[in-house]
Amino acid sequence: MVGAGVLGLPYAMSELGWGPGITVMILSWVITLYTLWQMVEMHECVPGKRFDRYHELGQEAFGKKLGLWVVVPQQLTVEVGVNIVYMVTGGKSLKKAVDTLSPHGGPPIKTTYYIMMFAAVQFFLSHLPNFNSITGISFLAAVMSFSYSTVAWMASVQKGVQPDIKYTPRASTTIGQTFGFLSALGDVAFAFAGHNVVLEIQATIPSTPESPSKKPMWRGVVFAYIVVALCYFPVAMIGYWTFGDSVEDNIMISLERPAILIAIANMFVVIHVIGSYQVFAMPVFDMVEYFLVGKMKFKPTKFLRFVARTSYVALTMFLAITFPFFGGLLSFFGGFAFAPTTYFLPCIMWLAIKKPKKFGLSWFINWMCIIIGVLLMCLAPIGAMRQIILQAKDYRFYS
Repeated sequence: MVGAGVLGLPYAMSELGWGPGITVMILSWVITLYTLWQMVEMHECVPGKRFDRYHELGQEAFGKKLGLWVVVPQQLTVEVGVNIVYMVTGGKSLKKAVDTLSPHGGPPIKTTYYIMMFAAVQFFLSHLPNFNSITGISFLAAVMSFSYSTVAWMASVQKGVQPDIKYTPRASTTIGQTFGFLSALGDVAFAFAGHNVVLEIQATIPSTPESPSKKPMWRGVVFAYIVVALCYFPVAMIGYWTFGDSVEDNIMISLERPAILIAIANMFVVIHVIGSYQVFAMPVFDMVEYFLVGKMKFKPTKFLRFVARTSYVALTMFLAITFPFFGGLLSFFGGFAFAPTTYFLPCIMWLAIKKPKKFGLSWFINWMCIIIGVLLMCLAPIGAMRQIILQAKDYRFYS
């Protein structure tokens, strides 16, 4: 659950301010926990059948054809978007670790090459067969995410409030503040991004009528969300308290001392996104291979699998090198992709499958989540595009 999006939360707070920022964080935590509970419950909502893929649940709710068109494009956007962001995050964190430990600011190596180094690891890991084969990597990634989140807020506490900082909006104009606010909503939405693969994960848990998979899955969800709260809220609030409106879009870039600790924390980020990249890439591999074998009638050979997976990793690497803007990508994909799959699609499917009493409590809560999610999807990308344009103007990537 805890992803690289946590690193952008102090920046989001600097765009939102104390009151709105804390409100948005708490509201997102509550809404996404609720929609995740719905997905866990709907995994076996039809007796004797398990919906092991997000699109299978969508087909149950919307019909065979419409369900695919509603869910699959959104799901692919999320997974490809996360993989692009994690390519950028891995490369930039690796560069930050090297630069921090180098007395003269590190070797003159562009971010491009650090992204390529990160991608080299993914070229190897992408050929592991399934989720179970990356259990160890995923567990290590979880430990790393908790570790670097803790380092981020503890180092911020140790650094203390910086001189001449402000807690006013970053932009000086009303238009700039509005776009910044919308962009920050996307940053927060990106941070709460576990729904897209939750059914695939639950599918790995054995299930019987006496002991359905939703029981251990829900215990895992509750534990995950406790960890999310312990990571997200301290990083967001203490990072903003320390750096105010001068915080970078990645809190690890703002932190400089102690050098060894910051370098280690950045390596924790690298290790984490190595594992997390695979968690989001596995469903894409599954869909691509199903399309090539089932629709295009290719033979299911090892060579086909090698070419398909290697090509996907190469594509995400190319896009990460082309658009190495952590903050802008975070906000754009948070609003455009994560809002549907995390905030409101589960609610729509719940209304279609469970059919709660009209104007009852469940009906009302789901419609409130749908409205919030749709607004988030429509508004956040607008602010994100402005941020990407500004970052592109300032970025000296090819200098």
